Amino acid sequence: MSKYKPGDDVGPLDFWSFDAPASDYVIAKGAPKTYGRIDAGGPGHTTRYGIWHCTKGALTCTEQGDELFTVLSGKCRLIQHDTGDAIDLGSGDTLFVRDGQRVTWDVSEDVTKVFFGHKAEGY
Repeated sequence: MSKYKPGDDVGPLDFWSFDAPASDYVIAKGAPKTYGRIDAGGPGHTTRYGIWHCTKGALTCTEQGDELFTVLSGKCRLIQHDTGDAIDLGSGDTLFVRDGQRVTWDVSEDVTKVFFGHKAEGY
């Protein structure tokens, strides 16, 4: 079991570059950097869960897998491109995004989230 709650130290994270072609990352504002850790699953599996952290700025990407996540710290706005819907998120908020959704993460305070993802064809 793993327990995460807002404000807790999530432990060490690795730098994650923006070089995943399927995600088609575009930096929209500033110079955000991302860090993360896969705690279980990932390549060769249909599920994965872990921690993701993004510094202040904005980036657009295509989500890889259906994902349920909870923000542990920070503030951001997630903008869904096909509908234009924008949702403000902060510590304790949970959101579900669908595989293939094009979104913009507009991060106003460094954000850390815990996530669980599923991709039927695998990661």
